[in-house]
Amino acid sequence: MSAEQKGPVIGIRHLQALLLFLAIVVNYTARLSVSVAVVAMTDAETTNPDFPEYEWTNGQKSYVLSSFYWGYIVTQFPAGFLVRLFGVKAMLLIPTLATAILSGLTPYCVSWGGWQAFCTIRIVEGLFQGLIFPSIHEHLAKWSPPEDRNRLGAFAYSGADCGSVLAMASSGLIANGSMGWPGIFYVSAGTCGLWCLLWVALGANNAPSSRLIGTREREHIERSMKRADGFHAQNIPVPWRAIWTSVPFYALLIVRSAQGWANSTMQLQTPSYMHGVLEMDIKSNALYSALPFLAMWGMTYVYLVFADVAMSRHWMSLTTLRKSINTVSYWGPAAALIGIGFLDKSQASLAIALMTINAGLNAGSGIGSILTIIDMSPNHSGMLMAIANGIGNIFPLLTPLLVGVIVTDQGSRSQWQIVFGMTAVVFFFGNLVYLIWGTSEQQVWDAEDFLSPRDSECIPNGPQMDLKPMAGTQAKADIKTT
Repeated sequence: MSAEQKGPVIGIRHLQALLLFLAIVVNYTARLSVSVAVVAMTDAETTNPDFPEYEWTNGQKSYVLSSFYWGYIVTQFPAGFLVRLFGVKAMLLIPTLATAILSGLTPYCVSWGGWQAFCTIRIVEGLFQGLIFPSIHEHLAKWSPPEDRNRLGAFAYSGADCGSVLAMASSGLIANGSMGWPGIFYVSAGTCGLWCLLWVALGANNAPSSRLIGTREREHIERSMKRADGFHAQNIPVPWRAIWTSVPFYALLIVRSAQGWANSTMQLQTPSYMHGVLEMDIKSNALYSALPFLAMWGMTYVYLVFADVAMSRHWMSLTTLRKSINTVSYWGPAAALIGIGFLDKSQASLAIALMTINAGLNAGSGIGSILTIIDMSPNHSGMLMAIANGIGNIFPLLTPLLVGVIVTDQGSRSQWQIVFGMTAVVFFFGNLVYLIWGTSEQQVWDAEDFLSPRDSECIPNGPQMDLKPMAGTQAKADIKTT
């Protein structure tokens, strides 16, 4: 394909990926900074002492940390329908704007209603943020030509690592500064609000609807995805029966659920582990807690370069590439987590090094399994992401509660050893299922005409029945070619 046919090297599709990256950054920062904020709010000696301190039990803190996910999983599945109905532009703006407002209100709500009010506002925030990732996946599917999918998808999702770094690294510094722990929430509110302005000005649901895109790039995107004129105005029915009887889809659900379990353990519990077992103060705790996510952010681009080279030189198939990267990003961290459980405060440097290696290796999960959803079904990627993210995030809801039961003494190494060991086992078996039954091949049920009348037993034979199988055959031929 010529350069003219491929479209510009840098175009509006890259701008959309940047906006998605920033959306994840600001929302993740607001979501995850609470893990550092809770430590600052309950231990004034490690932060600015001029602000209120709350005497919350470990169980109450676990409720605060998990409450976001109580709301988050509720709106995952509806998000798949809503994004198809209202479009990505609205479905990303609403939750980010709501997060800005709720973050700004958090200090006032907590001063009035304590940890119960904190839980309530986090539940509501989770309800709104549950709309985000199905919308992002839908947007990537609309804007990413197959040859750009790894680059645009991996870059957009690396916003999660960047957001984690900012949440961990900046939260402790803000809490120690003049704004104290309330400043953590005010900064999150400001960054979310700023993103909303950028999105309104620059975002677009798809290439044909963008007022910024050029003709060459628009035609390249639509042609590479084999979309006819008027495609985006269609309402392609979801083949529910085919999806729920698809073995590769179940493999995808399992591997993403394993990632959800691991993410919630590492993102939400790292500050508590470092404060309790490694006995770090809030400032160094936040900075060292950010190191694993900084490694994850950097390693995302290492995996991306490898994937680009491997595919351009035809070293392996796309399915083999995704499974290989996912294996390194799951089984490597599983081994590191087991090692972390045997370390105490006298080996703090080694513990931090292992946690950093763990997170860096796990950075490949985006290319390894998240983008598989678009590979399998670009036409239904938002809905599939809604299902996978909804089921996968049941575990972030449960793991803080489980940790609260297991870790009754935050300074107990043996209790944290159980937590990390369980996470390693989940990592191992999640990837094993994906290796055996997962695939990146576009599924037959993704075809636009999969649920056309030819598949209905109630339609009588006639001229239409003679023509439709030809359309289906062509769709399957296109899938094999892809």
